[in-house]
Amino acid sequence: MLERLQKVLARAGVGSRRKCEEYITAGRVSVDGKVVRELGAKADASKNIVCCDGERIKPEPRLYFLINKPRNVVCSNVPEGGHVRVTDLIPGVEQRLFTVGRLDVDSEGLIIITNDGELANRLAHPRYEVERVYMVEIDGVLTPADSAKLRKGVHLAEGVVRFQHVSSKPVGRERSRVKVVIRQGLNREIRRAFAATGHRVRRLRRVAIGPISDAALRPGAYRKLSEKELSLLRQESPAAAKRPPRRVARPRRARITKKTVEE
Repeated sequence: MLERLQKVLARAGVGSRRKCEEYITAGRVSVDGKVVRELGAKADASKNIVCCDGERIKPEPRLYFLINKPRNVVCSNVPEGGHVRVTDLIPGVEQRLFTVGRLDVDSEGLIIITNDGELANRLAHPRYEVERVYMVEIDGVLTPADSAKLRKGVHLAEGVVRFQHVSSKPVGRERSRVKVVIRQGLNREIRRAFAATGHRVRRLRRVAIGPISDAALRPGAYRKLSEKELSLLRQESPAAAKRPPRRVARPRRARITKKTVEE
């Protein structure tokens, strides 16, 4: 199957798609012995001989893991402050793996790890509206007014965070356990949204990604996703994927009159 050359390279583990684009424009990639510099070029990895720096690339088998990330583990391929990376929790894998979205270092719970860039983009991009479910422990009691504000939307610097579902249960007099469903992916959005309502998050745990959950998966443990689970993930929110982008109304141009100019 013909695919864009940078996609073929990325799937083979040469690097990120952006990095592979740099390799192409730098003249480091060839197809059937001919150097290709055009980003729109296509190739079939099963038929064409695709090389990077003179070495033939081989498509990697796609891998899909579900892991229960513990606290103090980072979702980065680059070591950060001596923390263990979540990809380090899956030993013996030669392929370059990356996480689908992120959980910050203080958060825990389910995250998908793969080398399938297409599926990763589909699950992580807000356009596809894949729901993620969290259990959150906060200081104080969440009032109906707080819940309404979180559902209506909390304004952050990057945009508005809106919870699709919020339900809470008091835990003693000073804490609450809250179930949250969101479809976005802003940095530390849940913690910041609760902070905007005057509640500090004590614990944040993701318990579901779309149709995927596993209450029996212990912190630090992982397993391969089944074919049925992968099929369900690929079917997530097809309507959202086809939905045309929302048009932003342009402000009307002011009519310039003699009076306006004078003002």
